[in-house]
Amino acid sequence: MKKITLGILLLWSLSFRAGAQVKIGYEISFKEPQAHYAEVEMNLSGLTKEYIDVKMPVWAPGSYLVREFAKNVEGFTASAGNKALKLEKTKKNTWRIYTGTAKSVHINYRVYGNEVSVRTTFIDNTHAFLSSTGVFMYPDKMLSLPSTVKIIPYTGWSKVSTGLPAIAGQAFTYTAKNFDILYDSPLEVGNQDIFEFMAAGVKHEMAMYGGGNYDKERLKVDLPKVIEAATAVYGENPNTSYTFIVHNFSGGGGGLEHLNSTVLGASKDQYADEDGYKGFLSLVAHEYHHLWNVKRMRPVALGPFDYENENYTTDLWIAEGFTAYYENKFMLRAGFWTPDNFVGVLVGSVSSVVNTPGAKVQSAAEASFDAWIKQYRPNENSNNTTVSYYSKGEVVGLLLDLEIAHATKGAHSLDDVMKAVYLQCKTTGKGYTDAEFKATAEKISGINLTDFWTKYVNGTAPVEYAKYFGFAGIKVQDQNEGKAIPYLGVSTKKAEGLFSIGSVSRNSAAWTDGLNAGDIVVSIDGAVPTGAIERMPEIVNRKVGDVVKVKIKRDGVEKDINVTLKSSPNVSLVPSLDPNVTDAQRAVLKKWMGI
Repeated sequence: MKKITLGILLLWSLSFRAGAQVKIGYEISFKEPQAHYAEVEMNLSGLTKEYIDVKMPVWAPGSYLVREFAKNVEGFTASAGNKALKLEKTKKNTWRIYTGTAKSVHINYRVYGNEVSVRTTFIDNTHAFLSSTGVFMYPDKMLSLPSTVKIIPYTGWSKVSTGLPAIAGQAFTYTAKNFDILYDSPLEVGNQDIFEFMAAGVKHEMAMYGGGNYDKERLKVDLPKVIEAATAVYGENPNTSYTFIVHNFSGGGGGLEHLNSTVLGASKDQYADEDGYKGFLSLVAHEYHHLWNVKRMRPVALGPFDYENENYTTDLWIAEGFTAYYENKFMLRAGFWTPDNFVGVLVGSVSSVVNTPGAKVQSAAEASFDAWIKQYRPNENSNNTTVSYYSKGEVVGLLLDLEIAHATKGAHSLDDVMKAVYLQCKTTGKGYTDAEFKATAEKISGINLTDFWTKYVNGTAPVEYAKYFGFAGIKVQDQNEGKAIPYLGVSTKKAEGLFSIGSVSRNSAAWTDGLNAGDIVVSIDGAVPTGAIERMPEIVNRKVGDVVKVKIKRDGVEKDINVTLKSSPNVSLVPSLDPNVTDAQRAVLKKWMGI
């Protein structure tokens, strides 16, 4: 038995050394960027087996949807010593190369990139944005190995922006110590406008593509305020450098976090408008907070990653929802929002969740787990069956923050929990479990949070907004309370001058009497719609219980449907400071806001 054990250990050791000797390098060039293609050359050396499998990831961490990046790959070939090697595709994302006795292999393939988003590759004759999981294949079972990436910019391009460290003395050549780093490091190639600034002791690079009416000097002053507000929560900034890649389009939006960089989508004309400018800063606050929350303080299921399958977790309400919540706190603490702005935005977030029928069906934990099949694949009934882990998590973060501040009489807040869990993950090198996060919150708050978790994390209890805002001396009232507001219960879609029903709310008048998503509304009581169907005078000027005749066209056939209007179930929340606020409430308010 001892000999067998020693033999297994020897084989394992030899296998490990053989794997460690494999060298991996990539060269990316652009022969036809106008047709949205990148040319990828992948070089492997130090091979010892008769074949090797190379794989393309199927998803991008931070965006919880299987995107099948292999669908954009074509022209896959492999050679050794100028001799073509036999290969076969064994899975949707796996190519097997029969190397024989060859120790080195050259792999070539093309990647098509023509989807504008922060998580997908886009290439044209002005620039290339390379989202790494959709560009770089990896050798099977070698995710821990380092690699090098050399970029050959297209004619006329002169810049590369990325979080990857550059190799000294080699133009546009970078290194990644493992594939988790490589896949967490997008690259922008072209002639982007680059400027730098210091914040929290860290050098930051802003790479702006697409132009726009941004003011670099103003951004250099304001961005550090957001960054320093975020750093203050955790007591340290874990990077020595950080890269913002910003794509300015006519109607851009969204962001995706990375370990020491982020990709932001922005509208090129939004910077001159005050609301648009603060909207951009808020996006920065959200994605920058991910530097801690998700990238280092992460749910245990999110790393090490399985790049071939879904990585399920019930904690995206913390990872994304709390990040959405904290962007508001950072905007307040950085001085861009007043306390009234801060409270107003959060009351609006609560209203949105309360007015979502799906919030009564799907819990925050379930929304997190089902992100892979529901969040990014919505249909016309999604509003009735689901709630976003972003929006529900934001509300749970708000309630938990106020609960902790109230329980500790203003001594602690959710900030203390976030920092403690971050330091735990940093010390252990592992992600947290839901139970560990709850335990930390209980330790800091000094109270049992089982009932809170049952109601708001794993359950669908109504949000007790008046109670929680009341902890901070803020009164929140529903302006619709006691009113009978006529309500049809539909959203509106417009196409080719026609107005149709986009969705039908559960248990509404439209739901009960048989209006369907997709129905073209020809008229309501003879009036032709010119805008939102729900706001037509034929609806808002009626009474609950009135019957309206809705003429629709369904599958090309017109029909009349009588609909009996019901009372709107939606809330309209308005906050105000309680004139009789106590010292205890003031302490909670001060700790909660952190100003």
